[in-house]
Amino acid sequence: MPLQIIRQDITKMKVDAIVNTTNEEMVGYSGVDLAVHEGAGPELDLECSKIAPLGLGSAKITKGYNLAAKHIIHTSGPVWHGGLNGESIILKSCYIESLKLAVENNCNSVAFPLISSGVYGYPKDQVLKFAIQVITEFLFEHEIMVYLCVFDRKSYEFSKKLFTEISEVIDDKYVEENDEDCIAEIETLDSFFPNKIASKKSIDVCSDMSAPCEEQYSSVGGKSLYEYMKSMDKPFAYKLFDLIDERGMTDVECYKKANIDKKTFSKIKCNPKTYKPSKQTAVAFAIALKLNLEETQDLLASAGLTLSRSFTFDKIIRYFIQKEIYDIFEINEALFEFDQVLLGC
Repeated sequence: MPLQIIRQDITKMKVDAIVNTTNEEMVGYSGVDLAVHEGAGPELDLECSKIAPLGLGSAKITKGYNLAAKHIIHTSGPVWHGGLNGESIILKSCYIESLKLAVENNCNSVAFPLISSGVYGYPKDQVLKFAIQVITEFLFEHEIMVYLCVFDRKSYEFSKKLFTEISEVIDDKYVEENDEDCIAEIETLDSFFPNKIASKKSIDVCSDMSAPCEEQYSSVGGKSLYEYMKSMDKPFAYKLFDLIDERGMTDVECYKKANIDKKTFSKIKCNPKTYKPSKQTAVAFAIALKLNLEETQDLLASAGLTLSRSFTFDKIIRYFIQKEIYDIFEINEALFEFDQVLLGC
């Protein structure tokens, strides 16, 4: 299952387990730890007192009590001392041990905070990227939905350089600078309607709706509409399967890299003729397959979709594809920063 970054109070998450960063004594003393203990109630304090202490980098599980989550996984993260005292080793252990506990306790979903990024001082941007890397590696071997909870925008530090570059792409001037591409798209559409004016003016519709369309549109690229419709391209699922084979990837490798869960991919496999993806799902597969912009548009077109220059989401995706950056989580960081829907599901 995939990984999603969300802006949410972790104590409000309705998941099988939330991860609480605590001290070795497992006493809710501040921050997320205090909020978790207050939300769960005094029964949590009692259970924690029975299973403490908690070693650095290790994890233990308790009931969720009054929280929306069924379980609470407690882990003790490192205090930041400059990064040269084994902090990353301890931090990795926190994530891995917590994930293992979630799987062992049959959890289908788990929510993490940015461990040690509060009073423990671990740089927030480093925690985010590190957590994404560790969790992604784990998800290649396990099926579980993972959320990374970012409480507010202040606790999320996005690359200012990348922010500036993407902002320039999103600016309206970007469309003006790419007028040649827009004209090419209009000319392509015109070629399908040689006897009509397309895009520059409105496309004529059947004046006599009672007459068969085959008679109304006598020619589309030299063919009647009836003949033209018989030569339809492959639907999305079949195009996707062909691309996976062409890239020499396995199905599992593809949907994992696309940040798509097994259930969704199984739905595609079982209903290839009728399955229609959301745009973010279709784009996620294009990123996983490292398609260029033309190939991406072709895949999207098979589902009746396109990347336009009129929407922030589309422009961000275009930016990364043109830069040949195919790290889906880096792309999701950018989408998250600009308040757009994330790739995958």
